[in-house]
Amino acid sequence: MGSGQSTARAELGVVKNFLPYLWPRGEFELRARVVIALLFLVGAKVANVYMPVLYKYAVDALGGAGQKTGQAASGGADTTSLIVVPVALIVGYGMVRILVSAFGELRDAVFAKVAQRAIRTSALGVFEHLHGLSLRFHLDRQMGGLSRAIERGVKGIEFLLSFMLFNILPTLLEIFMVSAILWALYDFWFALITFVTIVIYIAFTLIVTEWRMKFR
Repeated sequence: MGSGQSTARAELGVVKNFLPYLWPRGEFELRARVVIALLFLVGAKVANVYMPVLYKYAVDALGGAGQKTGQAASGGADTTSLIVVPVALIVGYGMVRILVSAFGELRDAVFAKVAQRAIRTSALGVFEHLHGLSLRFHLDRQMGGLSRAIERGVKGIEFLLSFMLFNILPTLLEIFMVSAILWALYDFWFALITFVTIVIYIAFTLIVTEWRMKFR
């Protein structure tokens, strides 16, 4: 139990140490980039959640249009207006799919400077710290292995920053949005079952991941 608590404390400490890189003090441009990246992220999530709903409306419109078109054609009426709505919904569905990808790419492009600045600052701090150590430290350590560890750590910074900003909270937002849509379109129980299932899956994944870490 104590080992698990110390590990969790250490992980929270890592997250806390990286928070200043996500919201750097005195860097208005970088803060603006973080806000813009979050706006693109929210836009992508909203579009991604709404996309199946639009697809549903398109399928319903096509089914209804097929029946009405057959009736109108047998009666000699104009069927153009009956086709316009389903086609417009299909085009809208395709545009929403494009928006999801576009928002994701724009988010990464805007956030890239923030991530690179964090990597550069961290690498510089480690480099200065190593040069401040005594000669005995460098003679007693295998500097090749240390250099590889530093390189891997620096490369992992961008992943950690992106994961903290673009994975945890946005996933929770998407879960609540999907549950709200299911509640609005169907019933409360649909939303509740979906939400509880996802919560159980997340808890199971965390428990199994912590269990596997003991054998590494």
